[in-house]
Amino acid sequence: MMNDPLSLLRTKYSHSIMSRVKKAADEYHMINEGDRIAVCISGGKDSMLLACVMKELMLHSRYRFATEFMVMDPGYSADTLDLIHRDLDALGITAHIFGTDIFAAIENEHNPCALCAKLRRGALYAKAEELGCSKIALGHHFDDAIETTLMGMIYGGQMQTMLPRLHAANFDVELIRPMYLVRERDVLGWRDDMGLTFINCACPFTAKRSSDSKRAFTKKLIADLAREDPQIEMNIYRSACNVDVKRLISYKDRDGTVIHNA
Repeated sequence: MMNDPLSLLRTKYSHSIMSRVKKAADEYHMINEGDRIAVCISGGKDSMLLACVMKELMLHSRYRFATEFMVMDPGYSADTLDLIHRDLDALGITAHIFGTDIFAAIENEHNPCALCAKLRRGALYAKAEELGCSKIALGHHFDDAIETTLMGMIYGGQMQTMLPRLHAANFDVELIRPMYLVRERDVLGWRDDMGLTFINCACPFTAKRSSDSKRAFTKKLIADLAREDPQIEMNIYRSACNVDVKRLISYKDRDGTVIHNA
């Protein structure tokens, strides 16, 4: 018999997931009274957990807010869509499912992941506005954030991170990440306790090389470092919180002007 997803969040994962979600929502001012939030579900473990987290949060938040659950189909196979439908039904989630031609649009791209991310985000913002939502919630977690921070330094030559919230450039919509302080190990624990199978990337162009991706390498690098020093992961996170711009060689101000310290 499958575990009840919200009961698990209230009991076994009350501290490791729900408490951290509430802390992130309060600390980064993610949710306000009267918000209408589009919860974005890709079909993976992170976004499926996010949907359950937002259902639970609505019951206990000090703010009254509404949600719309939505699934964007970028060109999934019939089998993948069937799996998403089964998981939504099992979790008791009713979602708006809408199609796009994103997979077709990136078929011949040299760097399909970057274009896919851009097109996905635009489609989600547009659908959120159509549903009358002023915010979209994504399922990124703590491990995603620190991996992005380190990847920016190693591969991008820049100091930046995945923000807990930001306003869209071309839409009147704000993006929030309620699971920003949740560890991936707890997401995996919840998934295993639910006994459900969720999709992974499901992208036909990147599946074969996913194990060799820059993110996979960075994830392994952080895990290797953390075995030597358990504080490594938190230190990467804090490095993006404790920036002293006076001790950087140069930095950009709000309008993009480069300020040199040396």
